Amino acid sequence: MDFAVSAGLASSFEFVPETGSTNTDLIANSAQLSDFAVKVAGFQNAGRGRSGRQWLAPAGSSLFVSVLLKPQNVPASKFSWLPLLAGLAMNRAVSDLIAPARSSLKWPNDVLVADQKISGVLSELVPDLSGVVIGAGLNVSQEQVDLPIESATSLRLQGAHTLEHDQVLARYLGHLKDLYQRFVANQGDAVASGLRFSVIEECGTINRRVKAIMPGDTEVLGEAVGIDDSGRLILLREDSGQVFPVAAGDIVHLRHN
Repeated sequence: MDFAVSAGLASSFEFVPETGSTNTDLIANSAQLSDFAVKVAGFQNAGRGRSGRQWLAPAGSSLFVSVLLKPQNVPASKFSWLPLLAGLAMNRAVSDLIAPARSSLKWPNDVLVADQKISGVLSELVPDLSGVVIGAGLNVSQEQVDLPIESATSLRLQGAHTLEHDQVLARYLGHLKDLYQRFVANQGDAVASGLRFSVIEECGTINRRVKAIMPGDTEVLGEAVGIDDSGRLILLREDSGQVFPVAAGDIVHLRHN
């Protein structure tokens, strides 16, 4: 595949027809790579989603990309915003591609179109704590029969203006780079950089009744009422009326009674 446009947005760029996981590859070589190094695969045979779920798709039907972010002068305590930043970038890319239809961000970093998942992001800290590898998968050319669940969709099914992988990837990398540069310029301050406001504005989870499945499979029901300064989702618990911050967990959008 030709990725001439996308390669121009990266500090270094590599495409491989197949690999186990682009995240694993970048993490293994993170010490030798520079900030905003990008790796793309035509197929992943050991791709992972959140909570270690397997993530596979027919070869050539999806975009698999990982980006190494090594933010200078940003404390590691602010790295929790990077997955949300990546999800926001992907949400904007998808919205560009399917306009006038719109996508939305499902906290923390899934992208939905009419409550159907089109993209997911998996972020992993590099061993020396110098940065984060952001892995993203985007359904591009699948028909409905190719998708593993009914609640998934693809750019093709949403009538995207282009399915050409370089153009699709360049949209994502362009938004990611713009948001990331502003975040780094503000030393990881999500408020000063405008990141927190943008995530809240484009997050379809806000004002929804949700179920939060926490580590250990504890479940909390409530209304998502906001996102705090560290990127946590703020729930108003149904059982107690108390505010409950979610730093990590699976969020399920529920219908209102």
